[in-house]
Amino acid sequence: MLIITIVVVALALATLAATAFVVASRRRSPARGLPDNGGGALPAPTSTPQAPEAASPPARAAPQTEQAPSEEIPSAAPADIAGPALDTTAAPAEATTAAPAEATVPVSPLSPESPAAPERPARFRDRMVRARTLLGGYLSAVRQKGKIDEATWEDLEEALILADVGVLATARLIDDLRLRVKSGEIADPASLISALRGDLVDLLAGDRVLHMSDEGTTVWLFVGVNGVGKTTTIGKVGLREASNGHRVVMAAGDTFRAAAADQLETWAQRAGATVIRGNEGGDPGAVVFDAVQHAAAKACDLVLADTAGRLHTKTNLMEELKKVRRVAERPPGVVTETLLVIDATTGQNGLTQARQFAGAVGVTGVVLTKLDGTAKGGIVVAIAEELGIPIKLVGLGEGVADLVEFSPEEFVDALLSES
Repeated sequence: MLIITIVVVALALATLAATAFVVASRRRSPARGLPDNGGGALPAPTSTPQAPEAASPPARAAPQTEQAPSEEIPSAAPADIAGPALDTTAAPAEATTAAPAEATVPVSPLSPESPAAPERPARFRDRMVRARTLLGGYLSAVRQKGKIDEATWEDLEEALILADVGVLATARLIDDLRLRVKSGEIADPASLISALRGDLVDLLAGDRVLHMSDEGTTVWLFVGVNGVGKTTTIGKVGLREASNGHRVVMAAGDTFRAAAADQLETWAQRAGATVIRGNEGGDPGAVVFDAVQHAAAKACDLVLADTAGRLHTKTNLMEELKKVRRVAERPPGVVTETLLVIDATTGQNGLTQARQFAGAVGVTGVVLTKLDGTAKGGIVVAIAEELGIPIKLVGLGEGVADLVEFSPEEFVDALLSES
């Protein structure tokens, strides 16, 4: 009996040892297909298939999120305009030649200005600081004198010459003032400055209206050498005229500079206008002709035509501009303005340009850009005196509201004021 008991106990111990060995073996060897958790408890069977199911929806959605913005990126953005690319998905390629002028186009993110809420127009006095500073020292010296003597005339003449008023205009102004002093009309330095102000305002008087035609399609031609801001000026004028109720078509007639057409398209989007453009290096006259015909067909009343601007000393450019003007005047086109765009910082070189273009295409008015960036604001006087061409618009900054109508009174006050 004792022997039987010992055998049973031995078998039980052997069974327990075998069981412990099996359990230990399973702990050392993780199940196939499950992660090794370092010998800890095995995860519950139900948790294993849930992990990939929970992660799978984001993995499938990721490609859709990456592709979405790529569909809205335009194929090309103007290289010469700083800022983010425009969303052109709403405007097909044909929009440059056939988009209705009345189409509502969202204001570009490149432009902080909105036609619905225009900025306050720039003031001459605020922007012409450089020109006023140049003249300030000379005029202060004149005002502080107790009498008008030869030193007074020297100071006044030097001030006008340095301000780029020009030799002829300066001589005329000084001669007139001398006669009035001699006659007793002007008796002191303060009266002398006041008389100079009146003479300058009278000299700058002229027709400053941008004329529209009562019949046919009005065409405004913009001419000038490259780099003066001609294309930007057209864009700003187009935006202004569109906000005044005109239906505008822009003609990208500078076919020799591809960036010019791209730049006009950007401005057209801001103004809700249409751009007509041709092939690079194509016939500018053909582009302007197509723009006039398109405007007539779509009941648009104003065509703003850009033109080439290579060196003004080249005869071929002037002949080309004559041809463009002739084409623009074919019915139903009526050219009411030929506007010469001049960079005010070029000084007397701008006067040379004005002579060349006026003789070739009959300039009706001048747009003077960058007047805020120069001390030589007197070029305005030189152009009016020597060529008799009125200044119609001036640029006093980069914004749309900084292209303003020229005011002789405000200009002269800003030029001659003490501070």
